[in-house]
Amino acid sequence: MTVKGWRIRGIVQGVGFRYFALREGVRAGLKGYVRNLPNGSVEAAASGPEEALETFGKALSAGPPQAAVYEVTTFEPSEGLEHRSGFDIEY
Repeated sequence: MTVKGWRIRGIVQGVGFRYFALREGVRAGLKGYVRNLPNGSVEAAASGPEEALETFGKALSAGPPQAAVYEVTTFEPSEGLEHRSGFDIEY
């Protein structure tokens, strides 16, 4: 399993972005999380097959219709995501 993280900047809070990411993460069969960050961006991290992670990353880059994604950067999550039971929204 591969692990990958994304930080999404733009109009991504208050527009249903976390729920969109939750649906996409569950649909892809990934284990991980999505959460709002204090600076107004959103962070998502997931573990799963490379192809599913690529699909998920593309969905995050597009976002839901109400969002405006300006920038997506990737990072290496330090958390053991493979031990999670599924994909969740963290508060």
